[in-house]
Amino acid sequence: MFLKANVQTKILPGVTHWQSPEYFAYFPSNSSTAGFLGEMLSAGLNIVGFSWVSSPSATELEVIVLDWLAKMLKLPSAFLSQGEGGGVIQGTASEAVLVALLAARDKLLRRFGKNSLPRLVAYASDQAHASMQKACQISGIHPENCRVLQTDSSNNYSLSPSILREAIAKDVEVGLIPCFLSATVGTTSSTAVDPLFELGKITKDNEMWLHVDAAYAGSACICPEYRHYIDGVEEADSFNMNAHKWFLTNFDCSVLWVKDRNALIQSLSTNPEYLKNKASQGNLVVDYKDWQIPLGRRFRSLKLWMVLRLYGVENLQSYIRNHIKLAKHFEELVSLDQRFEIAAPRTFALICFRLRAPQNDEDCGNKLNKNLLEAVNATGKIFISHTVLSGKYVLRVAVGAPLTEERHIETACKVLQEEATALLGGTGA
Repeated sequence: MFLKANVQTKILPGVTHWQSPEYFAYFPSNSSTAGFLGEMLSAGLNIVGFSWVSSPSATELEVIVLDWLAKMLKLPSAFLSQGEGGGVIQGTASEAVLVALLAARDKLLRRFGKNSLPRLVAYASDQAHASMQKACQISGIHPENCRVLQTDSSNNYSLSPSILREAIAKDVEVGLIPCFLSATVGTTSSTAVDPLFELGKITKDNEMWLHVDAAYAGSACICPEYRHYIDGVEEADSFNMNAHKWFLTNFDCSVLWVKDRNALIQSLSTNPEYLKNKASQGNLVVDYKDWQIPLGRRFRSLKLWMVLRLYGVENLQSYIRNHIKLAKHFEELVSLDQRFEIAAPRTFALICFRLRAPQNDEDCGNKLNKNLLEAVNATGKIFISHTVLSGKYVLRVAVGAPLTEERHIETACKVLQEEATALLGGTGA
């Protein structure tokens, strides 16, 4: 009783309720009965599955489940475990991009020599997740060799192949070595989609590693009508999606597939005496410790296995489609209020919008939208977040909580309109 009271009085008042149907900030972090049961079973077993022999079921189930999910996404067969590729569960997409970058780095260092590290260059758009820059810092890619390429609204904030090609040409001309491109399907700010096929041709021509970050939007691609957003993934060396975002799988469960598992193993493998065993020494099994940064790993495939088994493909597709339908409804409602404008095209279940700038005064407009964000969140009725696009402060509503219904969407729009009216001095829609 004492502990329960402490949780209620000291913990819960400071918790941001990510599972609330009124939660619309950042991107979703789904929980579900199936995910919870898998997490609970994992916690009860409490294995540390660094190698196959440390708990064979943990490795075998992960191999099977990630092949299932790859087939749901219609990924090329090169990403499946039967060949030279395969999937592995990382903690986050930040770990996934780091692991891929380390593999790409070491592949080139073996080719050009260890002293060539200062010449390696990594590329991403200015809409790519900041984890890309952190990965460069950790991997030893010089900060000045981390190219953040500009995007704009004319191309819906996706990375232009011509801009990438030009940046690579300039680097090659001065003796630098193009190493890595992180392309994004569903950027954090606006869910922009980079053109994978065109970018893949460029990376292949320059013998670079292409990583595809579909942390958020990858889940939607199990639906046939959204699968085309990852067309061109056959050109990629690695592909990542977060099952813990929009796939009813409790955090953490970030899935990374690679075409060449040996590239990861050569970069990340260690083989101390105390971990040697007959199965590993005979190359008969997968040791996931060599596919990730840490040694230890939890039995995370259990929760993904339960989600896939208990809900099935059709229910998961319906779940995604419903959120996109609700997002479209919000977009329609906010568009009816002439005080607001849509700031970027809606692709999945994220709406980027803002109050129009008075007299086209963008500084005033930015301040106004910042004040609106703070006022809306201060009500405690909904929670939203923001970004900046083309210098404009933009509000984000990401639909994706498991319990969100149409009535919550309508309430969110009403709260925004009421707080906008208060800020604008009583001017109605």
